[in-house]
Amino acid sequence: MHVYNINALVIAMGLIFGSAGVMAQGVSKADYKAGKEKIATEYKVGKAECASLSGNAKDICVAEVKGKEKVSLAELEAAYKPSRKASYEAAVARAEADYAVANERCDDKAGNVKDVCVKEAKAVEATAKADAKAKMKTMEAQDVATEKSATARTDAQEKASEANKDATADKRDAKYSVAKEKCDSYSGAAKDHCLSQAKLGAGK
Repeated sequence: MHVYNINALVIAMGLIFGSAGVMAQGVSKADYKAGKEKIATEYKVGKAECASLSGNAKDICVAEVKGKEKVSLAELEAAYKPSRKASYEAAVARAEADYAVANERCDDKAGNVKDVCVKEAKAVEATAKADAKAKMKTMEAQDVATEKSATARTDAQEKASEANKDATADKRDAKYSVAKEKCDSYSGAAKDHCLSQAKLGAGK
């Protein structure tokens, strides 16, 4: 299945969001406008290509096209107005776009296999979002630590530590959700044992 490429303008610039050096730069207003126009054009091309498909293949194609548009716009915005928040939002856009496609692919399955597939897709999204949030909080804390007093630095470090703990908890919950869903393929004592192992593995 052929769909349009992610915004070539952003890729060509080699932007690595979250880097202080890159964040200080940003793209020009002209490049920003050109980038938005290119994204809009590629979105239309992608949607037209999806129209030739049918069934779930078409749904997957549309999810890919919409996801790439969403990611491209978020990355372009982060390039035009660099900030920790913009970088985080671009990462969230990528996670949500990947989930949308993965979730559509699960429609090709059935029963518990499909349920597990959906949970796994959701777990990947949750993990990516948790990591992005923890990264943003850690970087913000590092910025504060560089500029403030020893007391402020300690507070910033504690906030960064809390952010990482929250990310770990979110990822553990996502992992448990997948493991619990897999247990539905069992019954009786086997299911009870499976659930027990799932809780143990998730530290619950």
